[in-house]
Amino acid sequence: MEFKYDVKAIQDIFHCESIIAAPHATIEWLLIDSRKIIRASSSLFFALKGKTDAMQYLPFLVKQGVCNFVVSQLPSNIKDYPNCNFYVVADTLKALQLIATAHRKQFDIPVIGITGSNGKTIVKDWLYQLLNPEYAIARSPKSYNSQVGVPLSVIGINEQHNFGIFEAGISTIAEMEKLEAIIRPTIGVLTNIGSAHDEGFASTEEKIKEKLRLFDRSQILIYEKNDLVETLIPATISTFSWSCTAADADVFLTKK
Repeated sequence: MEFKYDVKAIQDIFHCESIIAAPHATIEWLLIDSRKIIRASSSLFFALKGKTDAMQYLPFLVKQGVCNFVVSQLPSNIKDYPNCNFYVVADTLKALQLIATAHRKQFDIPVIGITGSNGKTIVKDWLYQLLNPEYAIARSPKSYNSQVGVPLSVIGINEQHNFGIFEAGISTIAEMEKLEAIIRPTIGVLTNIGSAHDEGFASTEEKIKEKLRLFDRSQILIYEKNDLVETLIPATISTFSWSCTAADADVFLTKK
């Protein structure tokens, strides 16, 4: 199916307080930036917490035709929005992730999940170029691998796709489990473990463990052979290793 949900379906996903003034609305687009309105009347705007209060953009968005909003609290002047739907949730980012998670569950297709300290985007693009002739692939646009970027990537899956490639990036603990639930990769790729975001972890071991959580339900993990990584990979995951230095890797690369 395409990304197309009615008001009742959104309510069932969020299980939250709702004010529904437009019960026949259809959601076809998730919106987080008031400057990038594409399908106003069928957009669902998430008032994410940031440097500015996203609630201040409601009057502008309504003037542009947006009438569906996910907020952490109702606007004080709610009477000024008589034709709008409001979903009141504790955490608007979590709500964005929940709707992407629900959408992903509807597609039984192979999905490659990519993580690592560096090289995620280029590996994703290489794989896309290699597989694109044979598959209709949904993939992360640009470097959409964050807590916000991953759900916006995954909601792009539709009934025309028979393969997915998504990257996931984290900066501290307790982040990857959220991305794993959204991507649900069947095939894992760990690019490398470098120094990026070291400050968010107590140790290299902790960082590796957190990144490996992306592959909790994967059938196979492809990685560069590394002794520390291998001690931390769950025994339930099949592996395929490569290396330029370890001759006992599944694939050993040499220069001629």
